[in-house]
Amino acid sequence: MARQRGGELNGFLDAGSSIQGELHFEDTFRVEGRLTGKVVSRGDLVVGEGGEVDAEVFVSGTLKGRVEAARIELAPGCRVNAELVTPSLVVEDGAFVQGRCSMVEPDGGSSPEGSTPGG
Repeated sequence: MARQRGGELNGFLDAGSSIQGELHFEDTFRVEGRLTGKVVSRGDLVVGEGGEVDAEVFVSGTLKGRVEAARIELAPGCRVNAELVTPSLVVEDGAFVQGRCSMVEPDGGSSPEGSTPGG
């Protein structure tokens, strides 16, 4: 099968469907269902309004939608327009991030409002 060009959709997880495991893709993958595990790609990950991603995410393409992840790594050149919820976020120099980021405790709870580091 020939590689698609121009970020064409080459994978889709429909609403009502779920995948647990490790996902690798080259161009664009859209999630409308539930994805759990790990995502590694130089391509574009699009999370639809009803989609859920609960995974470690390593992206160097684009990321759109809402992602809850144990760890999110954004490589140089990636473009993010998303809501990110994670206890561990790595943004490398050259990554573009626009949106909202909520840092949560590793157990999934939000950080206490008004708390200060070390106190």
